[in-house]
Amino acid sequence: MQHILILGKDGQVGTELQRSLSALGQVTALGRDRADLLNIKALHTTLAQIQPSVIVNAAAYTAVDKAESDQATAQRINAEAIGCIGQFAYKNHALVVHYSTDYVFDGKQTTPYTEKDQPNPQNVYGQTKWDGEIALRNSGCEQLIFRTSWVFAGHGNNFLRTMMRLAMQREQLTVVDDQFGAPTSAELIADVTALAIWAYRRQQMPSGLYHLTAAGQTSWHGFARYIVQQMIAHGMRPRVQPDNVLAIPSSDYPTPATRPAFSHLDSSLLLEQLDLQLPHWQTHVRRAVAQLALFAQL
Repeated sequence: MQHILILGKDGQVGTELQRSLSALGQVTALGRDRADLLNIKALHTTLAQIQPSVIVNAAAYTAVDKAESDQATAQRINAEAIGCIGQFAYKNHALVVHYSTDYVFDGKQTTPYTEKDQPNPQNVYGQTKWDGEIALRNSGCEQLIFRTSWVFAGHGNNFLRTMMRLAMQREQLTVVDDQFGAPTSAELIADVTALAIWAYRRQQMPSGLYHLTAAGQTSWHGFARYIVQQMIAHGMRPRVQPDNVLAIPSSDYPTPATRPAFSHLDSSLLLEQLDLQLPHWQTHVRRAVAQLALFAQL
């Protein structure tokens, strides 16, 4: 039986992985208190003690704007620690599953990015995530790297939950409409991860880099408007109505970190390898809103 170690157990993806990977073997899930990626020496000690056959890293520095003024911390967590994990895995014949981001691209394309397109990060966060990919690849370990985008869940801190909370408080919302991507649920990421590990162990999926996002694309404005529509459809009574979710350009909402205008990822390679279809992004939005409406967990 394989021993799977999940790092970042308390995050959106880490929480879902504990469910999805439980059928594949023995699972040990650690949070920052026992596996802090800032403390690379202690991280290596923890890996040596547990001796996992699969390391699934769902831990990351994800504060995109804060990273602009905290580059050293982001670099250590998103790149240097990943290199450490890769080196351990190489020496101990373990598989590493790691998650990267659409923000490794500059957003200047008008067609979805494939794994063959050259990254060109426009912010510190994206650069550190790209550096992490390079460090893992250079370690020589067996690896599955999944680039994903616009991650949300019915738990944790994310755009969906923020919009639902604000929709209950305000009569008008303004959201940028000139950045495009694919909202992807943590649940979907975790389920596909489980399938990929299963396929890899049966030599049905090669080690490497894959894009993993829900089908379809939208803007942040379109995402927010659909959230409000689903709140109403599931019996909630937000103060804001869909027509009062107003579209604004990114120039009206300046942030420390530059976001790519277009970061839609092409998941065709992953779909071909696993012989599956991924659901439209709206599917898991409906599910998350329905769950939150039922339990009022805003």
